[in-house]
Amino acid sequence: LLTFDFMAPPPQDNLLNSMYQLWFLGALDNAGALTALGRKMVEFPLDPTLAKMIIFAEKLGCVDDVATVVSALSNQSPFYTPKERLEESYAAREKFQAPESDHLALLYVYIQWRKNGYRADWCTKHFLLPKVLRKVKEVRTQILDICKQQKMHVASCGTDWDQVRKAICSSYFQNSAKMKTVGEYVNMRNGMPCHLHPSSALCGVGVPPEYIVYHELVMTSKEYMHCVTAVDPEWLAELGPMFFSIKQQGETRAEKRAKERKHKAAMQAEVDAYKEQEEAKAASADIGSRASTNASAASRHRIATPGGGALGFRRPTIGGASAGGSST
Repeated sequence: LLTFDFMAPPPQDNLLNSMYQLWFLGALDNAGALTALGRKMVEFPLDPTLAKMIIFAEKLGCVDDVATVVSALSNQSPFYTPKERLEESYAAREKFQAPESDHLALLYVYIQWRKNGYRADWCTKHFLLPKVLRKVKEVRTQILDICKQQKMHVASCGTDWDQVRKAICSSYFQNSAKMKTVGEYVNMRNGMPCHLHPSSALCGVGVPPEYIVYHELVMTSKEYMHCVTAVDPEWLAELGPMFFSIKQQGETRAEKRAKERKHKAAMQAEVDAYKEQEEAKAASADIGSRASTNASAASRHRIATPGGGALGFRRPTIGGASAGGSST
């Protein structure tokens, strides 16, 4: 990919970062080849993180619920807060908030809208944008159609919201943060300080969760996290083993470094095997092209020409003699 002849080549750092993101999501293997998961993700016209979330949700039995969350994340927020009715709009929003997840609040909004017959007047009463929810419904229908085409099992987890939170964690473990003080977190990968947004459902809870994942950062006066979900630390180690691990009791630093070296050696062996396989394919293709070139060259020598002997065209004869000969 780095040597591909683009008409307008993007910066190399952008390509490397994109490939790195696809690798830790599981779409690419250690050699950079597309995995089975990556081939499935290609079928969804979504951000790779959202496509991964839907596919992983099949293992947890909550594709129907996660499809709603993904559809809501693909659109703008359905909440609106008119300046002249701020207190009423905040009170209406609190009815949909879940103390452990902003993503679940989006899911709960859609469920309630569906129960009320997709009515626009219900949206207006609860300070929701009906146009946005209709778009969410349209995107959700398209996503579920693709799931059915891929023969995925579409099911709902009911009220077992932990399954939905785990599916969210499977895609956003790279955006994980650990609590530093009340309302302030630190990104677990780069140490960047980030804060809960005042509109987040987790901002007003009594005991904030220690570990969270977020959809994206919004840069204003501070680095605010948009759309936050509380996660269990075990999920981070399970779903993002390239970044996180649980310290084993009694394990020394030397043993941990030995494990890391062994893992790196296995990755390098996989890359070397892939390179050898590609070189063998290239050599086989080169031999095939040479054989076809030799065959085409030989066929050019066998082209029939008038008067060309046994392979040429015979001159027409009259009465058993050539047209230019004399008859006796």
